[in-house]
Amino acid sequence: MTVLRSVLSPVPPGSDSDTVALLLHGFGSHEQDLVSLAHWLPAGLPWASLRAPLDTGYGGAAWFPLSPDGAMDQDAIDAATAAVWDWVDATLGPDPRIVPLGFSQGGLMALQLLRTRPERVVAPVVLAGFVPEGAQAADPTLAAIRPAVFWGRGGSDPVIWPRAIDRTRAFLRDHADVETRIYPGLGHSITEEEMEDVRAFLATRLSV
Repeated sequence: MTVLRSVLSPVPPGSDSDTVALLLHGFGSHEQDLVSLAHWLPAGLPWASLRAPLDTGYGGAAWFPLSPDGAMDQDAIDAATAAVWDWVDATLGPDPRIVPLGFSQGGLMALQLLRTRPERVVAPVVLAGFVPEGAQAADPTLAAIRPAVFWGRGGSDPVIWPRAIDRTRAFLRDHADVETRIYPGLGHSITEEEMEDVRAFLATRLSV
């Protein structure tokens, strides 16, 4: 079993927390990268920022390997998803709901958590993220219940392939109550405007 490193909020997630945010960084980054985004989470919501399992060198990590042609290794994605759930089960136990907030590869992971255990996930936030090809176990359930999802991306993002954007748009259209925000001129990044939109999205869907 892969044991993921993490950074925890000042009031760490515990057995008395019924909702916990998970911050999931992008390729080549680390568990400290998204900690500053906790400022936009609802007051009182505990959080954990996880480090991806694959070492990319120079202090960075990845959830799965990158391919120049945009192909993704589903086995590696599945292994990373299992590692996150192992962390959740070991650290949080069986009861708390998870609010995953992920950037780029981490956005894919946020949706993977939803697509594997939808009963544990609420209001995932996907920033410059995307979905892999192929169905996941809980997709029929999602099509029926249509959970709320925030999907934000830059209108000038040069990193995420157009076909990955098209695939993600189609998936969310068919499986979620999606709030889509596109920020003109924004590249592969996150802005305060976007995070204010995330704050408003979470405020209407969480009670903490």
